[in-house]
Amino acid sequence: MSDELRQTATTLVAEGKGILAADESNATMDKRLEAAGVKPEEETRRELRELLFTTEGAAEHISGIILYDETFRQSTADGTPFPKLLQEQGVVPGIKVDTGAKPLAGSPDEKVTEGLDGLRERLSEYYEGGARFAKWRGVIAVDDQHPSHLCVHANAHALARYAALCQEAGIVPIVEPEVLMDGEHTIDRSEEVTGTVLATVFAELREQRVLLEGMLLKPNMVLAGYQCSEQPGDQEVAERTLRCLRRHVPSAVPGIVFLSGGQSDEDATVRLNLMNQMGPQPWEVSFSYGRGLQAAALTAWRGDRDNVQSAQAQYRHRARCTGAARRGEYSEEMERELVGSS
Repeated sequence: MSDELRQTATTLVAEGKGILAADESNATMDKRLEAAGVKPEEETRRELRELLFTTEGAAEHISGIILYDETFRQSTADGTPFPKLLQEQGVVPGIKVDTGAKPLAGSPDEKVTEGLDGLRERLSEYYEGGARFAKWRGVIAVDDQHPSHLCVHANAHALARYAALCQEAGIVPIVEPEVLMDGEHTIDRSEEVTGTVLATVFAELREQRVLLEGMLLKPNMVLAGYQCSEQPGDQEVAERTLRCLRRHVPSAVPGIVFLSGGQSDEDATVRLNLMNQMGPQPWEVSFSYGRGLQAAALTAWRGDRDNVQSAQAQYRHRARCTGAARRGEYSEEMERELVGSS
């Protein structure tokens, strides 16, 4: 079992590749569809996912795709189950297994992610259906008084429990402790909180006997709060992010797969590129982007079947650019060339 976990984790952070996070809940996806002028319903959610999953050439840059439960059970128009479709392309199917962040008892202004009840049985079903990795997201809000010690430890413990259950089922856990960038906090505060959260998460992972070689970490980049008056440059973000990770993430972890976290498509790509230009790190430095890969495609599609090819071109374009950043080979010139050829 441990060999399978190691192999899957290594495959997900293969050179030049990363993960598409297509695991939005129905409510979240419906909001995005409505914003694009698309009727929010099960069929349009399925059509968008099929558009993405059948994009020719995308698998050259995408190693795995995280699915939501509804999507995991859906099929293409010709009846091919989505997990099978991905496997046939050499893309690893994944699954989001948490049930969302809820108010934390004892500190209701903060959140703790739920979903451990019945998780062992759900993981067994997902494995039988083809899933080989999973994701669980903990959210940590930041201001002058938060996060509390209680919030950090509650989320770290849940992440570790989830990770242990995943590995028991033969599924690689993506551990996602996201320090949110909503707010006015400085980049110094962001680095401080991110470091504390990572240290706590890895202490809990060890307590739960999680095989570090058979997991991936999905952290935030170290940014200033989006409402902070002093915004750092891309180089500072890249340097501080790597410094924080080197201090707290063991080298046994095969890879870091960053979330885009509300950054623009290009900002997320530029910063990933800079980190991969800074020389070898103890772990692979990759991506697990949602909006950063899908937003342009959704805007181009707008629910119109006549726009499928142009939407796929937008997705393929972002996948190519992000895959290049994964190798440290992205450039603005390359992006313009790709836009012109899409």
